[in-house]
Amino acid sequence: MGESAKPRLVGFNHVALEVGDIEEALAFYGRLFTFDLRGKSDAMAFIDLGDQFIALQKGRRQPSDEGRHFGLVVDDKEAARRAIEAAGVALIDGPFLDFRDPWGNRIEIVGYDNIQFTKAPNVLRGMGLTHLVKNDSAKKELAAKGMAAEPA
Repeated sequence: MGESAKPRLVGFNHVALEVGDIEEALAFYGRLFTFDLRGKSDAMAFIDLGDQFIALQKGRRQPSDEGRHFGLVVDDKEAARRAIEAAGVALIDGPFLDFRDPWGNRIEIVGYDNIQFTKAPNVLRGMGLTHLVKNDSAKKELAAKGMAAEPA
């Protein structure tokens, strides 16, 4: 790499969220989603997302997030909506499926079928999610970038 060359961003390894208590955070997110725990200590927990993860870190100090958020990809957005509502978690008004966790972290739920983000086939297989497919809109967006899926 030359002196003026810069590295290219290629993705996220993880997102870290500050929470008040690790056990409470795992119980809260466990009411909303099915997930595997990658590891845990008194101060951290790691929710597995296949080749990525969410790091829950004890020690939230800042106020609730308004615009700052991250999009959490799920296999079934409507099932997520039902689980969030069943848990009594308030949805944020607007065009998206957003909520705040008890520590003020704002999360937007997005369906895997409707976005460009794509897990590699081997990762989907390892997660038991080989049935997931993209909708036509997402396929067109990917094709426009030269990222169309290879035929099976």
